[in-house]
Amino acid sequence: MTSHRLVLLRHAKAEPAGVLPDHERPLALAGRRQASAAGAALAAAGLAPTHVLCSSALRTRQTWEIARTALAAAGAPDAVVTVTDDLYDATTGDLAAAVQAVPADATTVLVVGHEPTMSHAAATLAGDGSDAEVLARVQRGVPTASWSVLELDGGWDATAPGALRLVHLATG
Repeated sequence: MTSHRLVLLRHAKAEPAGVLPDHERPLALAGRRQASAAGAALAAAGLAPTHVLCSSALRTRQTWEIARTALAAAGAPDAVVTVTDDLYDATTGDLAAAVQAVPADATTVLVVGHEPTMSHAAATLAGDGSDAEVLARVQRGVPTASWSVLELDGGWDATAPGALRLVHLATG
């Protein structure tokens, strides 16, 4: 029986790079729609997070806030949210370390972050029992507002390369 689910959500479509520093790029109008649809899809899939780890970049914070509104509209309870600079330029190791520190009572953890970290983490953490087609897809990278689901039978401290099952990828 699966005790934990890890959902890796790439932020929704942001405004193009340009005048603003990358960290401060907001979501585009299309991204706002994507984030709302992602929140509704997470709720419909029974993946309302108990804990959220979110990059400090504006586009990831906006993605979470819009998705949270859609989750709340579907009756999902509020999650414990941690916004951190550590996920902005995170490696898979950084992401795994952040997940390892999540409290044991967290059942579904949502990480809102960036490419290529989201797809690389999904591929690297995937181990025995992973869906081969989903693994092949995340190995090529994932589009904005897509989310991967990984399952972990142990505690969060067991999050490591090859230790989870990659079971689903949703693209918007």
